[in-house]
Amino acid sequence: MSATHVKRVLAAQSIELPSWAFGNSGTRFKVFPQPGVPRDPFEKLADAAQVHRHTGAAGTVALHIPWDKVDDYAALTSRAEDLGIGIGTINANTFQDDDYRLGSVCHPDPAVRRKATDHLLECVDIMDATGSADLKLWFADGTNYPGQDSITARQDRLAAVLDEVYARLGEGQRLLLEYKLFEPAFYTTDVPDWGTAYAHTLRLGPKAKVVIDTGHHAPGTNIEFIVAVLLREGKLGGFDFNSRFYADDDLMVGAADPFQLFRILCELASHDALEPGSGIAYMLDQCHNIEAKIPGQIRSVMNVQEATAKALLVDRDALAKAQAAGDVLGANAVLMDAYNTDVRPLLAELREEQGLDPDPMRAYAASGYTEHVTADRLGGTAAGWGA
Repeated sequence: MSATHVKRVLAAQSIELPSWAFGNSGTRFKVFPQPGVPRDPFEKLADAAQVHRHTGAAGTVALHIPWDKVDDYAALTSRAEDLGIGIGTINANTFQDDDYRLGSVCHPDPAVRRKATDHLLECVDIMDATGSADLKLWFADGTNYPGQDSITARQDRLAAVLDEVYARLGEGQRLLLEYKLFEPAFYTTDVPDWGTAYAHTLRLGPKAKVVIDTGHHAPGTNIEFIVAVLLREGKLGGFDFNSRFYADDDLMVGAADPFQLFRILCELASHDALEPGSGIAYMLDQCHNIEAKIPGQIRSVMNVQEATAKALLVDRDALAKAQAAGDVLGANAVLMDAYNTDVRPLLAELREEQGLDPDPMRAYAASGYTEHVTADRLGGTAAGWGA
């Protein structure tokens, strides 16, 4: 594929940022505060705008409710527009309330299920208020002990709640169902894999899709195979990009296994799913616990851009010929040639054409923004997990 085409796709690429990546976060044992962390959703938007300013590829921000609740969503949306970005996916939170100890939408108590459902419906209201198109649902629901609850009954409860939320979706709105292998439920997880998520979304209808978090799989899982199957079935709605070494580490995308990221994007490129209007939402889902938050997001966007460029450089004609001829080594070599290409000069050239600094990390460091917000955001309560 020509460099011109690669740059055209990259210029239109949009990688959504998670608002929570700009707040304080940490390990299971300790949250590590950093200076200059945003104190409210408006300041989160300001930080996210810096990532877009230096990369040109991160024009929307996902909100997490209730962490990002505000009294006036019109004002929040207007602020985003003033900053040159937009409000993206609305993420529901049904895992941080005392009532959800035994689950939320799958809880055996109808009153708890009603509470969780009402929260999900509130999130759709927020979608209406912000113009968001996607509602992303991840449930921490499950059980820790055999016999604790009925596996089948929990699936029935989940289906009933999803039915009600799906019926509330408006025109142009989607429900994206995320899955996770384990944690915090260690015996059964109610949505543990892509097959479970696919089954529920298939039953719901065309406005329900599956979202893949790249950290939510067993070691050695062939994620690009899952991508291919869901694309073939028209049920892939989006990604939460991150990296993991052990479990759901939420490290910077491309940090642990950049070749895996490349393989995933190769599969997407083969279906033209990297093109604008593909209907695939690309988002980061990361926590920057020990590294600086805005540079961490900038580097993550750059990692996705580089992997995308390499995937687009695969010689599809040569690959198809090698595959058809049964040329195992030749086909693999086509992929490896693209993967081993240094695409950083191409991306630097693209950024210069876009009026951006060719080195986003250097440009941000020189901007003085970190020093400015560190001095300006004294006092108040810094945002973090749960806020």
